[in-house]
Order: sequence, then C-alpha cells, then structure tokens
Amino acid sequence: MMSQDRGRLWAGNGKPAFVLASLLLLALPCTGFLPNFWSRVLTLSWNSHTHQQITEQAILNVTMETLRVIKKHHGNHAEEQNGLGRGFWRAVGEVVKSNAAMDFLSSTRSDPVYHFDSERVDGAMAMLRQFWAQTLLSVRAKEYQSARHSLGQLFHSLQDFYSHSNWVEMGQRFIYLHLLQPEEPAFPLAAEDTPTCMECFSLTCRDNLMPRLTNAQQDAQLLTTGYFSTFPPKPHGKCSHGGILDRSRYMGAKGGINKDSTSPLFSPHHYLHMEASKLAMEATVSVLRDISDTVGPKTFLRLFSVKQVPALVFVMDTTGSMFEEITAARYRAHSIIQSRASSPGQPGTFLLVPFHDPEVGPVYETDDPHEFMQHMENLMALGGGDEPEMCLSAIQLALTHSPPLSEIFVFTDASPKDAHLFDVVKALALEKQSKVTFLLTEDPSYALHSRGRRRRRKRRRRKRRELLSPDRFSLYSSLSSLSGGATIFTTNSDIRSVSAIVEDNTAVDKVTLLHVESDEESTSSHSFRVDSSVKNVTLHLTGLLIECVLTSPSDQSQSLLSQRGPLAELEHFEGLYRISLTSPIQPGKWKLQAKSDGHLTFNVIANSSVDFLYYFATVTNETHPGLARVEGGPVAGVPVFLVLAVTGRAPGEEASFSHVTLLGAAGESLRQVNLNSSSSSSYAVEELVGWMDSVPVVPFCVRLTGQDGGGNKLERVSTEMVQPTRVQIQVLSVPRLVPGHSTKVAFDILNHGPARSFSLNADDDRGYLHKRGPLSFHVEEQGSFRGEVDLIAPAAAEAGATVTLTLTVNALDSPDSNYAVAYLTVIPPDPDTSAPSCDAARAPSPCPSVCNESSWSVSLVVSDRGRSGLAALQLQSGEGVLTLFHRPPPAEDGLVEDRDKTASGGRHHKARLERGDPPLNVSEWAPGSSQPLWGTYSSSCCSARAELLVWDAAGNMKRCQLASGRRPQLRDRSAETSGAGRRTPTAGFLAALGLLLLLL
Repeated sequence: MMSQDRGRLWAGNGKPAFVLASLLLLALPCTGFLPNFWSRVLTLSWNSHTHQQITEQAILNVTMETLRVIKKHHGNHAEEQNGLGRGFWRAVGEVVKSNAAMDFLSSTRSDPVYHFDSERVDGAMAMLRQFWAQTLLSVRAKEYQSARHSLGQLFHSLQDFYSHSNWVEMGQRFIYLHLLQPEEPAFPLAAEDTPTCMECFSLTCRDNLMPRLTNAQQDAQLLTTGYFSTFPPKPHGKCSHGGILDRSRYMGAKGGINKDSTSPLFSPHHYLHMEASKLAMEATVSVLRDISDTVGPKTFLRLFSVKQVPALVFVMDTTGSMFEEITAARYRAHSIIQSRASSPGQPGTFLLVPFHDPEVGPVYETDDPHEFMQHMENLMALGGGDEPEMCLSAIQLALTHSPPLSEIFVFTDASPKDAHLFDVVKALALEKQSKVTFLLTEDPSYALHSRGRRRRRKRRRRKRRELLSPDRFSLYSSLSSLSGGATIFTTNSDIRSVSAIVEDNTAVDKVTLLHVESDEESTSSHSFRVDSSVKNVTLHLTGLLIECVLTSPSDQSQSLLSQRGPLAELEHFEGLYRISLTSPIQPGKWKLQAKSDGHLTFNVIANSSVDFLYYFATVTNETHPGLARVEGGPVAGVPVFLVLAVTGRAPGEEASFSHVTLLGAAGESLRQVNLNSSSSSSYAVEELVGWMDSVPVVPFCVRLTGQDGGGNKLERVSTEMVQPTRVQIQVLSVPRLVPGHSTKVAFDILNHGPARSFSLNADDDRGYLHKRGPLSFHVEEQGSFRGEVDLIAPAAAEAGATVTLTLTVNALDSPDSNYAVAYLTVIPPDPDTSAPSCDAARAPSPCPSVCNESSWSVSLVVSDRGRSGLAALQLQSGEGVLTLFHRPPPAEDGLVEDRDKTASGGRHHKARLERGDPPLNVSEWAPGSSQPLWGTYSSSCCSARAELLVWDAAGNMKRCQLASGRRPQLRDRSAETSGAGRRTPTAGFLAALGLLLLLL
C-alpha cells in the first residue's frame, strides 16, 4: 500500500519530485512526531506515523465506537465511516490543523513546554491540564470550534511525550496516566545535575540512556526528555533530542533519544518509533473517550459534527414592511422540520437572528426544532419605516454562532446601515466556508418600466427611497458572490415560492456541480456533469432570462421557457428560475445555453455523498518539516500546494480523481492542477495534493474532476471565491481570556508587494476590544509589521465563552486585502482541576469458584477533592446495582434491598444506579454537593468488575474501578488502560482479600 502511494506521489508532471529535492536541502529536523503527510516526503520516512495520522485515526475510532453505543448498530464498519458526513471531516481537519500549528507558530514551535522537551515535564503537564480544562469549558458552552482548537493543542503535546521522553525505553507499555490525572502515581524526574545519557557517535543510538532511565533497572526509574537546539542550554550529560540538524546533539552527551520517525537521520531512536506512536494513539483515544463519557455521547458527536444535517440559519429583518417575508420563512422552516422528522442523524442547528434598527438580536440558537418554530412564531413585523438597517451586524452574529459549511439566508428589503462591517463579514464567511444568500423584496433598479407599480408600492412601505442610491444593495451582491450564495430580487407575492431555495440548499448531502455568474447581456454556454452517484439535480438561475436551452448527454434539447419536455420542469418566480431534471437522470455532460438581460447566476446542485474539502499550504523549513496551512487568502503569483480531502466515497467504489481546475467568476478556466495521492489516504477519506507554481492574481473557485466506476466524468465545485492577494496577516498566538484582565493578541503583517501603506481593522463579537481601529502603518517592499490588539474581558465574563476576533488588513493604494480569524476562550482565573475521589469503606465478601451461586458487594466513599463539589455519578459498566446514601449506612443498609429514598424511621436518603441509567444529578438529590456520598455496589460473582464515573461541577471526571477479591500491584495501574485506554483485566493482578478501587 505504501509503495503504491509513493508511486502516485511521484506521478504527474514531475514538479513534486523537483520540489522535494530542493526542499530536502532546506528542511530542519522536527521536534515532535512529524506534523503531517508531507513530512514523510521531506524525511523520506514513508512508514512514519504523523501527528495527523494519529489524530485522525483516534477520532475516527472513538466516533465509530460512540455511534455503535448510541445506535446499537453492528452493520458494516466501512459503510458507517462513509456516512459520517463532510462536516465531520471538516471538524477533524480543524483539530489536525491546530495540532500541526504547534510546530509552525513562532510562539509555540520552539517552546519546550509545548513539546515535552528539555526536561520541562512539570510545565508541560500543567499546560496539558489547561488544554483539557479549556476543551471541557468550550464543549459545555457549545463552543465547538474553540473546543476543537484546544483539543488539537492538547493532542500535540500529549503525543510528543511518548516520542520525546524515555517512557518507552523504561519498558512502559501503557500510557502515563499522571500526565492528565495528578492523583495517579508519578515517576520521579531526573534532577538537573543527574546525567541521563551516554555518548553516541552514530545516527542510530542504542543503549545510550543511563541504566536508571531504562528497563534495565526496574527500581527507582527516572523520567527524562531530550534537549533541543541551544535554548534552554543543555547541561552536560543530558540527553539531546537528536537528528541531523539538532545543534544540541554535539554537546555532551552526544546523540539523542527522539522517536519522531523511522528515519535514523532525524530520529536516533527510530527503531522505537512504532512503540511510541502506538502509545501516543492509545493516549489520544483515552482522552477522546474521557470527553465522550464526561459530556455524553450525543454532545461528543456534536463536537465533531458527526452526521450533522445542514444548519438552518435565518437572518430576519423585523421592521413593519416584512410581514410576507416572515410568513414565508416560517413556512419554509416548518416544511424543512417536517421533512427531517423521520430522517436519521443528528437534528442539526437552528439559528435565528432578528434585526430592527437600531437593535440586532438576540441570537436564538437551538437543536430543538419545536423550540425554533416557537421563536419563528413569536417574530412580529413592527415599526421601522425607513432604511437602511443593521443587516451586516446580524449576519456577523449568524456567522459567529453557526457551524462551518452553513448557508445563511437573509430576508430583508433594506440596504445595510453598517457597511463598515463588510470586510469582517467577508472574512468570517470565507474562514467558515459558509454561504450567504439574500432574498430581497426590493428592486435594485429604477430603470425598468415594467416594475414601476411594484416600486411605488415599496416606496409607500419604506420612506425616502428616492434619496437612496440605486446600487445600495451592491454589498449584498458582493458578499453572496464571493461566498458562493445568491442575491435574489423578488416580490411579496413570490417570496414564499422563491424561498424554496432554502429547502433545496439545506438538503442532506447537497453538492454543487456548477456555479458561474455572468454580468453581460449576452448569450452564454455552460456545462455540468452528472455521475452515477448523483440524484435530484436542481438548477437555480437568478436574473432575467430571455432564452434558455437545456441539452442532455444524448443531444436531446428542450427550450425551457417556451415548451414542456422530457428533460426538465421549470418553475419561474420573480427573480428565480427553478429547474428540476426529470428522473431518471442520464449520466454524462449536460449543456445549458442562456440569453439574459443583465446579471445572471447559474447554480446546479444535486444529492451525492461524494464531495471534497481543500486548503492551501506552503512548506515550512523552520524547526519542523511539513506543510503549514495558509491562513486567509493565498499570495498571488507565488508557488503553493493545494491539498484536498475527498469525502463520502462508499467502500469499494471505483472512483479516481485526476486534477482540479481553477475557475474564474464567469466559469472560465484559469489553471489546471494535477493531483497525486498524499500517502495519507484511507478508505474513509482520500487525501490528494497538487503543486501550483503560481497562484492566479484574480479570484477563483475550485472544481474537482475525476471518473466514477462507470467511466463517467465526476465533477464537484466548491463555490466560495478564493481571494488571491499580496498581503498576509498572521496571528502569532491565541491566548486565553481571564475575567477582569486584559489580554494582548500579537500579529504580523507580511507585505509581498512594493512599499506601501496599510490599514488594519479589528472587530470582535462581544465588545471586548479596547480599540477597534483603523490602524494605519507603512511596510517596506517584502517587509513586515508587527502589532497587537488589546482585549479586556469583563469581570462577569462567562467561563467557556468564546470571543471571535477578526483582523482585516487593506492596502491603501490597491485592492489587496486579507484577514485572520482567532477564537479566544474565557477561562476562570483559578480553575478547579482536581478530580473527585473514590475510597474504600469496607472490603467485599469473597466469591466462590462457582460464580452463579453467590454475589459480592463493596462499600465506597465518593468525594470531591477540589472546591467545585460533586455534580454527577454514572455506572458505566457492570451488571450489579450501586446504592448511594447521604450518610454512612448501617451494616444492614449495605444490602441491595429497595427502600424509600426519603428518610423515615432512622433510614437514610438513597438512590440506585444501574448500567444504562443516565447520570445521577447530585445537586438534585443530595442536600449539599460539597459533602461526600457513601455507596454500596452489589453484583453477581459472574460479573466481577464494574466502572463508576464521577464528575465534579468543574467537569473533572474520575473513573473508579470496582472488582471482587483481587488487587493489582501499584505499578500496574496504568495496565488498566491497555487497548487504547479501555480498562481490561491483566495477568499482573495478585489474589487478595478486600476490594479493588482504581482511581483512573
């Protein structure tokens, strides 16, 4: 498999081979597992496991496991992977991106605390636990994009531990629980004056660790990690990270211990790479399972957008002239909700943002369709009477709160009052790859006599129309055009019919086959291809058609405006032509010839699971070889890589993909880019990479071309318009926000053009910015400018809340502009990171050899070690019953008899838990969550183990393992997480009387 992938990588036009040869001369060694698939190329270690591979596989494994638990589905595993959805792979990509960024950002790539380098183990563990706490805060606040960002950071540091430390060399075959669970046993760290390595004079270093740091000496083992480069300075006798360009490897003790790759050039302990990557995978899986158990399986699936149907997002003008528009939106929302009621999968997100000058919002966000309809029913068209309105402010809120890959539908008849927000809204739409579609009940032109009566009617509804510019809706048209949406000018009488576009564009597995625009009054010809996976093809044409002819692959034609025919059915409303191809739809090339009066937009959509995601990337030759994603628009005229992930292919489906075409706004071909396998592909998703020697200087969209198993050409279009530019903005770090404190966010402006002046604007969605700008400055040719913005979180800021910071930069002498979006999380100043505890209260009775003739029981005390108090308990596994008490039960209450839960006649408050029960909310049952709880677990001897999950109010979780009559050695505690983190019995247990309570 690897040789096939490698062969494809060298196929094509030969440029990747030339690029590889050049870049190998520039590459510096990595200080972690290799970041991504291209790192394998740079290091010639084709079978190395990268951060990308470990992270993707771990998320996929736990996601499939969670789905099976929820749905009790035991069907074909590959088919399940095929149905995870494009949103899932976008979410996974965000985690991978955040993981890799730790190796690329100047603020993190050389800091040993982020990589477990230079024996900074205590600091690295503290950072890990901060990432864990931040991830949980974000998930609980439903800030999933922020959670994915901090989760990627957590994974990077966690995975680096197993590659950079001597954990594997000590003979450890299980993950180190103490990293994220401070109450678990810890290994002592080597002191600063303790030598850890011996001299090594070859690329491969064997037996170069001191005996106390290997499995040669089992007692009093010490933990160490390798030093990298020259900062911090490496004490004599310490281990280096190692690798051909690690400058510290020449300092005594020479050599190194990293296990980042299988290449001896980059990893002196390359022969232990597979063991280290296996443990890194198990640790990553263990974290994901802990998240799932802590927040619940359904929330876990929402975190990764698993099987999520498209979000339904409405931005509604609620002034007095909008009665018909609000009624149409209600009708479409009800229709969509009804159609989804019986369909499988997650319910999706429903979002409503009303605006009414001068007020915007509040944002109504829910995953309950009935609650959303209630919000829609409560909308009232009141007041107003003049324009413009605060429309862009409302769109900004919608983009901030909606998930990526959404489509925002804006209902209004007024122009924007807040035009200064256009760049911010544009940046958010492009960053999230979300479309914005406007349904406007106002004619933008006063020149058409045929629409005179409708204009007079609208002028009576809105005052002072004659004072407003006829192109006042141009910002709407620009925003819809660059985001891949549409701007439809219609009437009150047609708005309900035109709103069918909402239903079409929020269908599950919707893909785009064609998206072009024409600004001239002329005849245009376009084509699109239908492959064997495509169903339900619909064409949306906006504008005014004079003639439209559709031709099938078999050359059968139909004039859509003048005749009915066998190919398609046309519905015409003011501003929109909706064309549905008649089933069965013939595979092959379809042609569309149209003559228009003015601007025309063609959009062809269909149902198919096969789609793609993409990003641009450049090779980094700093401390970590790999491909770093380009933030914002790519730089015009310079080389760049284009990386694609093809999603939704069924297992065994014979489809191949050869190239992408970069298309201009009118559909013209600008450039073709050949594709090759990245060697990171799987049967769940195929990753492809293409080399572009020069980015076009004009906006473009991306069309993927391939071939299905039947020999038909397969095409998919990503409709957002990429905006090439000659200026970049890079956020250097994303700090946390602390209530009552200020935070600085640093950034660099990189000028890829001549010397000139720029203007920078900053905006955030919560008003935390101290100064929004604009900030003007001059940058020399090919120079840079470093700046920072201040944010002040109020003392009452809610922990877990996310602040979306948008930075936009514009050249003052040209259209060049770019953007950066950062997500900052509010964390409490002194978070509670102490997990609850489980302690033995009484030993269990022993079990006889015949298990079905007896039972066993164990008593325990559950308490919170921190200050948050107990929050919930759940019996995760075990066939017995857990009985909980407010106070220590008398001896007879240790039995499993069913008694009242209220105190009477000296009896105690009780609660019962069995496997499959939802978590018990302690605050609703116990009088005080700060007090300990007593429990008795009883079960048949045929079920000798159980697991109890305990949470505190801060989200810290403790796994309490219960077992009958056997106790493990302390050193074997981590063995309970063998098998990627799941607890299973091990042969190292010693027979003993009493109970087994493992605090995992």
